[in-house]
This record gives sequence, C-alpha cells and structure tokens, in this order.
Amino acid sequence: MELRQINYFIKVAEMEHVSDAAASLHVAQSAVSRQIANLEEELGVKLFFREGRNIRLTPVGRIFLERAQLAVLEIEKAKQEVYEFLNPETGTIRLGFPTSLAAKTLPSVISAFRKEHPQIGFQLRQGTVSELTTAVIQGHIDLAFVSPVPGKQTDVKGHILFTEKVLALLPAQHELAGELHLRLGQLRHDPFVMFRSGYVLRDLVMRACQQVGYNPRIAFEGEDVDTIKGLVSAGLGVSLLPEITLHERPDRDTVAIEVIEPNVKRTVGIIIPKNRELAPSEQIFFEFLKEFYEKLNRFGQ
Repeated sequence: MELRQINYFIKVAEMEHVSDAAASLHVAQSAVSRQIANLEEELGVKLFFREGRNIRLTPVGRIFLERAQLAVLEIEKAKQEVYEFLNPETGTIRLGFPTSLAAKTLPSVISAFRKEHPQIGFQLRQGTVSELTTAVIQGHIDLAFVSPVPGKQTDVKGHILFTEKVLALLPAQHELAGELHLRLGQLRHDPFVMFRSGYVLRDLVMRACQQVGYNPRIAFEGEDVDTIKGLVSAGLGVSLLPEITLHERPDRDTVAIEVIEPNVKRTVGIIIPKNRELAPSEQIFFEFLKEFYEKLNRFGQ
C-alpha cells in the first residue's frame, strides 16, 4: 500500500467521480482507476459502488476513508514537525478560540508573540469549547484557548492562564443601572439575552441563576458577544458577560455591574493534546503564553 494510492482513494471518495478526481490530481484517469483497483485487490474488498459515471463508497469504504484521512493527517503533521525541529522559529500554529476571546485576548496575545517570533504564523479556527476540544483531540488544530479550562480530561491537558469576573450587562435605562453591584436574584423577572445552546457561557449563566432559585426567561439568543451586547443595548433584555468582553468600546446604552451573589467567575486558558508532544513552534507559543499571563497576573491585567 502506497501513500499515493491513499491520496487517490481519498480524492475519489470526496468527489465521487473518477474523472473529476483525476483532473483535480492532474493525472490520467486510467492511473487513478488502476491505483484504486490495486488498493481494492490488496485489501480484498470493494471500496466503491460503481453507478455509471459516478461512484460512491461502500460501507467498508467509508470505514477505510475515515482511517485513511487520519493517517494522511498524521503523516503531514509528522513532516511538519520534522521541519520545525530543524527550524523551530518557523512553522504554522493551528490555534482555536471561542467567540468570547476573539475581540481582545486573541489579538493582543498574537501581536505580542509575533513581535518576538515574526517567522511563526497562525491558522485560526473559531468554535465552541466542545468543538475546539474535539478538534485538538483529532489533530485538526494544535492547541486552543478555552473557557472554562477543563480539569481532569482523558485526551487533553488544560492550563489556566487567568480567572475573570462575569458581570451583569443591563440597558442604561434599567431600574438597577445606577447600582454599584447587584444580586443575581434581582434580575429574576427580567428577560435574558443569552448565547445559544452549545456555548459554555450559556451554561454558566443558567447555573448561576439556578443557584439563586430560578431559571432565566430567555428572550433572545445570539452566537457572538457583539450580538448579545447589541440586543441588550436595544433594551431587549439583560445578560451576563465576561469582564474582558466589556473593556473595549464601552456602550453608552448599556451598564456593566458586578454581581456579588453568587460570585460568578470563569477560568480562561489553553488546552493541549495528551496523545502527542507539541511541535517546537507550538511549544514556544505555549511557553510564551504562560510567561505572558504570569506577568499580567503579577502586575494586574
């Protein structure tokens, strides 16, 4: 079995057409057909159903495709790691991040890092914490910012960079807008603007409200911080957001107030895979993060 056969097989499986796959690979159709036939003969199974000019995977073909894609991904990663071992100040880091860290945390960290390591690049991927964790485990990204930072996990290791408060965000005309702090129970009868299901911040708000005896009435849902803030600004409800998301561009139509009961906080940090060592450029970035936030925490963020 050759890597070329595997690559041909993956391309045909993705396009479900031998001629189109051959054109995409810039090789003759006969070469692709021959390599697929050789692969099927070696495995002793049919990987495709032939349906005229089109083809589709057999059940065992789908199983083989999943494993083949992972194998190719690992080979590419291995090649990259060898290159980075020889050239640790180069390479590309595939970094994941959740929406709540997109506005301030991510740009400031990458900007500071690139000043010291200008030859190291980034590929960025945004997603929920669950999506990012899965991507790290499967090797689609190298490491990811997450919040909260997981404790005991089988496949990833978490490192806390900092802890921050979660504040109540109210419309400026709200009756409690002039308070220095508030208890979450005071918002019992207010409509809430929240992240949609699947976002950790939604779960955090739900648990905090339940802790003081009620389930929040959800009026609107959003997928990013700016949407949540905009809906609150329009007077459509109240929300709870991490302190770091409320530092930039204060809105005159909203007021952020500390919540003293319960004390709502979240941890922010990075996750790395347990099943493989970090490549040199990734290790450089990981060590930079720990030092960067250690200094910030020491002198105040």
